[in-house]
Amino acid sequence: MNRRWIRCASIALVCVVCGCGLGGDGPGKVVVYSALDREFAAPLLEAYSKSTSVATPVKFDVESTKTVGLVNLIIAEAAAPRCDLFWNNEILNTIRLSEKGLLAKFEPTNAGMIPDVFKGSQGDWYGFAARARVLLVNTQILGESERPQGIGDLLKPGLAGRVGIAKPLFGTTATHAACLFAAWGDERAQAYFRALKANGVHVFSGNKQVAIAVGSGEIAVGLTDTDDAMGEVEAGRPVAIIYPDREPSQLGTLFIPNTIAIVKGTRRLDAAKRLASHLLSPEIEAQLAAGPSAQIPLLKTSSAVTRVETPMTVHAMEIDFAAAASAWGRAAQFLAAEFAE
Repeated sequence: MNRRWIRCASIALVCVVCGCGLGGDGPGKVVVYSALDREFAAPLLEAYSKSTSVATPVKFDVESTKTVGLVNLIIAEAAAPRCDLFWNNEILNTIRLSEKGLLAKFEPTNAGMIPDVFKGSQGDWYGFAARARVLLVNTQILGESERPQGIGDLLKPGLAGRVGIAKPLFGTTATHAACLFAAWGDERAQAYFRALKANGVHVFSGNKQVAIAVGSGEIAVGLTDTDDAMGEVEAGRPVAIIYPDREPSQLGTLFIPNTIAIVKGTRRLDAAKRLASHLLSPEIEAQLAAGPSAQIPLLKTSSAVTRVETPMTVHAMEIDFAAAASAWGRAAQFLAAEFAE
């Protein structure tokens, strides 16, 4: 990724204080960096603080540098970490931190409930509460026969200039891109993104902005996440969610988990482990599923009711997340050049 993007990602952070400041070494707190949106994560962290008297000051990033900003900050602070627990809203950048040796090994209380595919090979991160990458269509603009059923359909001439994506350098859009590089190979993935660009794709600052643009009729269809798509559905906008490539013979819908990791070198390791175990629980997954983000429980013992489809109801994209993390740098370099402002 070029240096300008890295600098922007590192500084474009919003600090939100819950209970007390980020500084200091008091044992009665855990400093959290969260890539999950403030409106979803903050209530859960505040409730934990109230029930335990452990403050959870939290730094959120902004939509336009989703995840990458916080990851670069953790890397920059490696010699003297300020973050104790990293709540990522995706998986590949967590793996990248693990590969750099910046995460601490730990075992949460519910480790046995988490599927192996959502556990770090070094025992230093765990996945839970997924979202799906979906197509959101405006039903007043596109009739049923016109609606795309897979991501390849976004290249059709009839959708030229009517499709939107988030900037593919950050957040789950960058994760999706890296997964395509891993699944398809670099040449095919590069051709796909070049074709999207040639077909007049609109690039928005984040997935939420993509969903809003579909709901308002600014664009006909957008590639976004289920949490942002559900925001438009439940606001009563004229939209419908399509789970792309959902048939067994197709690529599959990509499901991306949240991840919890503890930063290596924290001086509040025990407190961070307790918070990690609290978050990696069926109870928290149930709250995330019932809340506005409509996230998808992954723990084996979860009985939460979901409002969106899951890997049990649609064909999930089979992806080697480690391979996708390895493809991240190549994908980022290509996409930074293709979609540079």
